[in-house]
Amino acid sequence: MTDQFTLARLGDAGHEVPVVRVGARTLDARSLTADFDGAFFAADGVARIAAALDSLPDLDGDATGLRVGAPIAAPGKVVCIGLNYRDHAEETGAALPAEPVVFMKDPSTVVGPFDDVLIPRNSTKTDWEVELGVVIGTTARYLASPDEALAHVAGYAVSHDVSEREFQLERGGQWDKGKSCETFNPLGPVLVPASDVADPQALGLRLWVNGEIRQNGTSADMLFSVAHVIWYLSQFMVLRPGDLINTGTPAGVALGIEGNPYLRAGDTVELEIDGLGRASQSMVQA
Repeated sequence: MTDQFTLARLGDAGHEVPVVRVGARTLDARSLTADFDGAFFAADGVARIAAALDSLPDLDGDATGLRVGAPIAAPGKVVCIGLNYRDHAEETGAALPAEPVVFMKDPSTVVGPFDDVLIPRNSTKTDWEVELGVVIGTTARYLASPDEALAHVAGYAVSHDVSEREFQLERGGQWDKGKSCETFNPLGPVLVPASDVADPQALGLRLWVNGEIRQNGTSADMLFSVAHVIWYLSQFMVLRPGDLINTGTPAGVALGIEGNPYLRAGDTVELEIDGLGRASQSMVQA
């Protein structure tokens, strides 16, 4: 059996089963953990999965018919980095930040990669943002340098940082308010272990709206690398196992496109990152 695997969670919302994808097989991980949560990551869960691959049973039944949940259980916190791509900052008319722009997102916004996204009531400016999601594996506090940072990463996932721009930018200037609407953070389909991502700064990110490509960038263009972001955040907050970091988005969001073609009910968004899988969400009016 190959040593390469990914983590996923299947089943109805709130009742997901932790599974391991190995090639075409779906293995049941419940003999090792009740869920892929902070406790799992804190107990070196990814390494324990790797060591137990040959003994994990196949999941009973047809996995293809099950809902795909977010690959991690509700994180303790979701920390986001704004304006972390030069082209995105330029398209929005913002000055390039001298330090990472940090904001928080309600952890309950994290949903499955194929779940519906709810357009908030009274929203006229719901926007898309494909981002590299980073899941913390071990506690990081006051790291001495970015060189220490990647050792604290459990894995990477496709993250959709949905945003309501009026709420974010025009209603008091509090970014969290435009980022924390329900369903505003689809995640997955899988968590790829950090050991299987050779370079988090060499990943292509793409997003389509109704079949038309809107974002096509690379993590090489981040102003602040994943390692820098983790090191930087650790100076201001404790990063704990299971926390999610959204690392910013490349150009191509509705805010920066002439005519501002914001999302409406009935639209479909598809997004992918090299090696991390592809997700798709339908927009539905709340």
